Amino acid sequence: MSQTELKPTLSVTAQVAALPTLPMPQLRGLWRKLFETDAPTHVRAFLERRIAYRLQEVEFRKTNQKLLESNQRRIDDLVEATNPNKPVRDNQPPAGTVLTREYREVEHHVTVLADGQYDYQGRLYPSLSMIAREITGTRWSGPAFFGLKSATKPKGARKGGKR
Repeated sequence: MSQTELKPTLSVTAQVAALPTLPMPQLRGLWRKLFETDAPTHVRAFLERRIAYRLQEVEFRKTNQKLLESNQRRIDDLVEATNPNKPVRDNQPPAGTVLTREYREVEHHVTVLADGQYDYQGRLYPSLSMIAREITGTRWSGPAFFGLKSATKPKGARKGGKR
């Protein structure tokens, strides 16, 4: 193998090992071939690492096709099972969590259910905000009321820019 090119017949290990010996123009050419775009930087270490990773990705696709097909089927099943109309609650506590809040010297307990609802005094609620309103009689952010997030904006966060 010459020092100016990588031979595709070499093993991936040999191709990766040869990357430091390639001149920069060949390294950028290999980037264009693998990524179908110009190299985003002239930092050799970055190009070598990303090219090495990409060479391994390409080889993995060839040798592990069954695994890739299996993973794609699993992804398709998950996408199909997901309901796009249901809002995603990414900050909801795990099912079974009991949220406790003392308000006006009365302790209130709310249980998080597996279906995303909340149990408060034997009744089901779709949101913590509804429970906070039930307790206080005023509109509250439910997560803020139960201490799951800050009730106030951070200092310096104002609408409308500088004053």
